[in-house]
Amino acid sequence: MSETASADRGPADGAGHAGIMESFVYDDAIVRKFMLATIVWGLVATLVGLILAVQLALPALNLGLPWLTFGRLRPLHTNAAIFAFAGNAIFAAVYYSTQRLCKARMFSDMLSALHFWGWQLIIVAAALTLPLGITQSKEYAELEWPIDLAIAVVWVGFFGVNFFGTLARRRERHMYVALWFYIATIVTVALLHVFNNLWLPVGLTHWIRSGEMPSAALLLKSYPLYAGVQDAFMQWWYGHNAVAFFLTTPFLGLMYYFMPKAANRPVFSYRLSIVHFWSLVFIYIWAGPHHLHYTALPAWASSLGMLFSLMLWMPSWGGGINGLLTLRGAWNKVTTDPVLKFFVVGITFYMMATFEGPMLSIKSVNALSHYTDWTIAHVHSGALGWNGFMTFGM
Repeated sequence: MSETASADRGPADGAGHAGIMESFVYDDAIVRKFMLATIVWGLVATLVGLILAVQLALPALNLGLPWLTFGRLRPLHTNAAIFAFAGNAIFAAVYYSTQRLCKARMFSDMLSALHFWGWQLIIVAAALTLPLGITQSKEYAELEWPIDLAIAVVWVGFFGVNFFGTLARRRERHMYVALWFYIATIVTVALLHVFNNLWLPVGLTHWIRSGEMPSAALLLKSYPLYAGVQDAFMQWWYGHNAVAFFLTTPFLGLMYYFMPKAANRPVFSYRLSIVHFWSLVFIYIWAGPHHLHYTALPAWASSLGMLFSLMLWMPSWGGGINGLLTLRGAWNKVTTDPVLKFFVVGITFYMMATFEGPMLSIKSVNALSHYTDWTIAHVHSGALGWNGFMTFGM
């Protein structure tokens, strides 16, 4: 059953006089669909990850089949964990909390449905094409141009329009900080996706120019407009900020909404949450070059990335501390409430990961750590420890 809510409408809301109560029904069916998809794709991502882990010890497990090799399954694992598991969890959290923070049903039930089914079709398309080797060979942006176009349509045309339409007709004038984190996510991910996936579809271009129908593999093939250092720079501007604005900011919005609810306490410092938001938005976007230390990237660019990465530690821990201190006076609940247990562990992993990130960006440390399993552990502590535990708590 969907939850029914009511709100006072005064003159500012278009009512003749204050005190008129208006009833409306939240769309929780779409939330349940996204949560079910989160569970299903989480299991798929874990299974593929397990197969890859076993292949490291037993390479023959690929059975000599090209579509089961490590190089083809690894992008499937990362895309399933990030965009299928975490992505569906984000959408569930946004759809649930936005309606309650705005005191309004989602702008369009049709857009909600198109968003859900469109995103699942994108995931299925990724699961079919990546093992076949149909890829751009760009980390976290492996999918070829038709799927890239579909992502842009679903993210902007369905999700973005639905979210901002809901904001436009909200009944609550104040925009709680969680909504600001959602806004940053939607706007920035759209920009990152579009500018990192500017490509030339060679098969389609050949077809238009010559009139000859290319093979399916060639029709799907594209090459980026960038090359060399510029391509690497753009890729890790995207790669790092995909972590920032897909795996961090929406989950911080989730934290600021669900943590006070679970603890039955107000957020420790609302002012700190605002500082946290603007600091992250300003600093995060500059930190990408730290992935390219000791490469052909200009030294000033990688040093700039290191500097902003070190600056990033302060607002990240400020937000984590703000989340944990929301439990002031309620720490005894953690021993009995499983939801709070998940949130506390998730925020702790967030603080661990955001300490490791700046430390690993230091050039002298990066020279030792870059191609080691430490980097892999760091990524998993964020994706599974932070995103995973917050999702389970939600």
